[in-house]
Amino acid sequence: MKLADAKKQFIASWGAFGTHWGINRTMAQIHALLLVSADPLSQDDLMLELSISRGNANMNIRELIDWGLVDRVIIPGERKEYFSAEKDIWKVATQIVKERKKRELNPMMKLLDQLEDVDGDKKDKHVKQFTDTVTSIKRFGTQADKMLDVLVKADENWFVGSLMKFFK
Repeated sequence: MKLADAKKQFIASWGAFGTHWGINRTMAQIHALLLVSADPLSQDDLMLELSISRGNANMNIRELIDWGLVDRVIIPGERKEYFSAEKDIWKVATQIVKERKKRELNPMMKLLDQLEDVDGDKKDKHVKQFTDTVTSIKRFGTQADKMLDVLVKADENWFVGSLMKFFK
């Protein structure tokens, strides 16, 4: 497979995968293009390569920067802004985990804290069912939160080594 074809396939596939980890297809495609680019790219480069509008490129680049997946790069003598993606996939994965946790798990845990303190007779089967379910989900969420914290703080080699021991 030629490099150009492989690159197009990677960008399209990463775009589809991105929707599973909480970002839109275009945002993931921009990220993919920056991941496989040896040099930083300008917004115009991204627009041309991906056939997207300036507004779409601008909005998604800002979001990638907010996620901590892309950085602005200053190239001396250039007036345009350039962008580069983190190339270390372990760092990319842990950053995605941190963002998903912040955007999804943390708000859910806050809601469960509020819902757990429901008014009503604790002996009533409807109240008991509701509080038992919320408490169970909260317990699971707390364990997931702890596990994600370990993953984010873990060194890549330690984590992979531990994972391999687990499967032996």
